[in-house]
Amino acid sequence: MNTSEMMRILDSIAMERNIDKSLLISDLETAMVSACRKFFGTLDAEEFQCRVDPMSGDIQLYRYEEPLDMDPGDFGRIAAQTFKQVMIQRFRDDERQSLMDEFSSRVGTLVTGTAQRYDRGALVVQVDRAEAIMLRSEQIPGEQFNPGDRVRAMILDVKDMGSQVKIYLSRAHPDFIKRLFEVEVPEVLERTIEIKAMAREAGYRTKMAVASIDSKIDAVGACVGIRGSRIKTIVEELNGEKIDIVRWNESSQILIANALKPAEVNEISLCFELGRATVVVRDDQLSLAIGKRGQNVRLAARLTGWDVDILTPEEFTKGLETLSDTLTKVEGITEEMVDRLAALGMISVFDIEEIGADMLKTEMELTDEQTELAVELCASRSKEVAAEQEREKAEAEARKAADEQAAAAILSGAVDGEDASPEVAAAAILGAAAAGAQSDNSETNNDEAGGVEPDADSENRAADILGGDA
Repeated sequence: MNTSEMMRILDSIAMERNIDKSLLISDLETAMVSACRKFFGTLDAEEFQCRVDPMSGDIQLYRYEEPLDMDPGDFGRIAAQTFKQVMIQRFRDDERQSLMDEFSSRVGTLVTGTAQRYDRGALVVQVDRAEAIMLRSEQIPGEQFNPGDRVRAMILDVKDMGSQVKIYLSRAHPDFIKRLFEVEVPEVLERTIEIKAMAREAGYRTKMAVASIDSKIDAVGACVGIRGSRIKTIVEELNGEKIDIVRWNESSQILIANALKPAEVNEISLCFELGRATVVVRDDQLSLAIGKRGQNVRLAARLTGWDVDILTPEEFTKGLETLSDTLTKVEGITEEMVDRLAALGMISVFDIEEIGADMLKTEMELTDEQTELAVELCASRSKEVAAEQEREKAEAEARKAADEQAAAAILSGAVDGEDASPEVAAAAILGAAAAGAQSDNSETNNDEAGGVEPDADSENRAADILGGDA
């Protein structure tokens, strides 16, 4: 037996597979004992022993602690096959354990691999010496990789499945963006700037609140970089996903106002009992505050931990008036008491119905009869208000559908634009310009860096067009 060649092979396996050489020698000894037992046909596990010199590779066999004067090459084909099977199995076990130990310690870190193929929607990525999997749910929507493409992702989890180690990657997890900021922004890695909260809809938009422990460092400015150089690199890695960076503040009202930027907020009312923030914005800021498909307010709610409700001043005032008119019907309840409830964030009859009698009794110091009557009146009025809102919504949708049909008729030439109402004519103009507006692909939407939501309020744009024509 060529022991020097055997040790060279063991050294190579240990280096390539990242397995300790002593484990491989132990596996060799175990496999040799199995071959001896197979050759002699014994079932006694303690009958044979094997010792391999880690330096020279010399193999010495023992039988009941007595040296066995026999060369392993004389064992024959069947024993040699047993030796081979045991060695392969032990090597695989060692490699699996090595992968488990290595990648378990790297969970939550960034890795760069090479795309291999798609398997039932999951992307298989070669990372170092292992194949990792990125499930469809952990991929950025709309992102597609070709074989050989570079893939940067975060190790999400590592699981031992018995016969193999499953390594799961993610590009959709919010922590993936945190890791990217740690790479691009040294202050984040050094914890001079801390990412306090984050909300993400992968592939579309991310909001993150940052704070600096050093008053001399502007947290938002450091994350954006000079002329947006730092954040631009991250946005390119995310294929254009918008990133809003806002300042963290311990005050929930200030944080909510920051989170809703670029929309300007007039007033914020917090109801701690319901965990809800009522935000009042001007009519021209309403669509900006809500965002495309409600994305801005939805991410702001997840970022701040509050259920955010956006209202115009008219809606806010109408809700308070309805609440006041309903509660003041109860003898003993005054306008000052209603104002106290409004200060606590309870600004509509729906809030009183949801909070219930106990809270109302505690805050307003009412009797049981007064409290029960107040809640009963608010519950009854809330049903009426809900019905009114549904009716108004249906009427608005009907008007919108009619205007769209009329605008389409103008665009097709079936109706003369001069005969249509100004609103319909403006809608037709906006419809014709929509394709050009969609092609203007805006880069990162950063509230502190001058970014704005690309979808402005169509009514205001129509008003501007009509005003210009006037």
